[in-house]
Amino acid sequence: MDYRILIVEDDPEMLDFLKNKLSQAGYLVSGAPNGVNAIKLVENTRPQLIVLDMNLPDINGTMVAKELKKIYPEVPIIFLTGNTSIQDKLKGFNAGGDDYLTKPFEFDELLARIHARLRQSARKVIEVGDLSLDTQTKVVKRLDKVIPLSPQEFRLLEYLMNHSGQVMSRELILNHVWEYQYDVNSRVVDVYIGYLRRKIDRDFEPKLIRSLRGFGYACG
Repeated sequence: MDYRILIVEDDPEMLDFLKNKLSQAGYLVSGAPNGVNAIKLVENTRPQLIVLDMNLPDINGTMVAKELKKIYPEVPIIFLTGNTSIQDKLKGFNAGGDDYLTKPFEFDELLARIHARLRQSARKVIEVGDLSLDTQTKVVKRLDKVIPLSPQEFRLLEYLMNHSGQVMSRELILNHVWEYQYDVNSRVVDVYIGYLRRKIDRDFEPKLIRSLRGFGYACG
């Protein structure tokens, strides 16, 4: 499959560099120098992945990500930016970013992250240990036993499994799974983690849903 990638970068030299290197790697690459052009290009070219700078001349990259995720939630976004603070990274993830790489960077690392995100978005079944989740049929199994989940439990488990091994904060989980609904607070995350543990872990070993006090939750 010829994957289409959109690079959103206002530095002409960096944009040309990325377009050339990714084209050499076998991707179909288009570029946009600002947020407005990026949104138009996504509508026209339907890329499978977006590499997005945070500091754009017209619309901030986080706003671009939010707009694109509303329309194309399945398209992974990798932030590639000079913003290095934890606060900036959280803003990127909260805006819908799937990955975050800071400049200066090694191209091979960016390429590896692109490969990983494309593999993840293309697959229909996510597996963590003996737990599997089919994103198409919405069937969850552990050791071939079907585990019925509510839609919200499914979305939470899918999010944790998509970030297997990573500790996800309550803030990130709320933003991605509940999309900061006005009547929802962070306690709801703890409640639904409890639901998942009873269904996913209570009758099985090893336990897959982990908590790190003060940090958040992980699967795997």
